[in-house]
Amino acid sequence: MPTSVPAEAPFMPLAGVRILSLALNLPGPAALMRCRAMGAACLKFEPPAGDPMGHYNRPAYAALHEGVTVEVVDLKADAGRDRLHEALDATDVLLTSFRPSALAKLGLDWAALQARHPRLSQVAIVGAPGERAEEPGHDLTYLAESGLVTGTALPPSLFADMGGALLASEAVLQAALRTGASHTAGIYREVALNAAADWLALPRTWGLTQPQGAVGGAHAGYRVYPCADGRAAVAALEPHFAVRLCEAAGLPTGDMLSPAIHEALAQWFARRSRAELDAIARERDLPLLTLAG
Repeated sequence: MPTSVPAEAPFMPLAGVRILSLALNLPGPAALMRCRAMGAACLKFEPPAGDPMGHYNRPAYAALHEGVTVEVVDLKADAGRDRLHEALDATDVLLTSFRPSALAKLGLDWAALQARHPRLSQVAIVGAPGERAEEPGHDLTYLAESGLVTGTALPPSLFADMGGALLASEAVLQAALRTGASHTAGIYREVALNAAADWLALPRTWGLTQPQGAVGGAHAGYRVYPCADGRAAVAALEPHFAVRLCEAAGLPTGDMLSPAIHEALAQWFARRSRAELDAIARERDLPLLTLAG
């Protein structure tokens, strides 16, 4: 009988790294969620009023904080600040999402932290970098600044917040790599949410997802078409996929940028049901997924 291959143990690059988070709402907790999945020991201090996410979306809050130890600590009180510094003595990375002026009022600016906890690293999530870190903003404004809000409809996800969370977890990894083995002084990393939006917007900046771009609608094989009972997302971008799509539609293989091919494929999709299109995708190995209307 064949022997089964044992499952590999999950890779935990942050095992042994202790993170304390003061960050509320979405980017900070999402970064902590990523770090927890990489093996970090995660502690979070929340104010007496709690994290706003816990009030307006309990399921999201629960998912973000699974495996995280949460304490209520009032940083405006002497006892709360004492508890914070006690915890920081046993912390490798502090995660924050306050404006710099708010951190300074709490005595948590980088200079003060480094003087009191020299081996501590800090990852500071801000809205915009440098002098702009005091500006108010949210995911929507950062996406708008990056050219990712193209109409009046709201974006389908909080891209800047979630992208910023990934950059923040990357910064935690940088801090762990920089200080872990050598036990050197901690480092400071600033993560700007508008920079995360800029990173996500690069394909649009390069023209790839602009209307004239191949993945912006110009290529007839890379579009979302209405079908008889819903929609079809087709990504037949490579030439061999485009040939298969045209063959399935009974069309001669031609210029996938031409209006004629666009119109012919639109008519073909409109006459077919989701079930028919799903079957064609399986039979012809096409990157096609149908969606409800």
